[in-house]
Amino acid sequence: MSIIYALIPEKRRFKELERMIPGISTRMLVKELKNMEENGIVTRTAFATVPPTVEYNLTAKGKKLEPIINDLYQWGLEYIN
Repeated sequence: MSIIYALIPEKRRFKELERMIPGISTRMLVKELKNMEENGIVTRTAFATVPPTVEYNLTAKGKKLEPIINDLYQWGLEYIN
């Protein structure tokens, strides 16, 4: 959910996502992004630069999760303190 939440406002580069999600390892982030790409939740765009640049963006299917993620966030603010 943290990855989806980070991608809601705009596309992000891999390193941006890694910095935005505390405690996630590079290996786990790669695994989760590949899984979400396979399931049609995110798109991956690679650019032929040195070093390689990769951007991730939510698909239309992924964007449909936004209200659910926001509701969970609001619920957490209300009940977890």
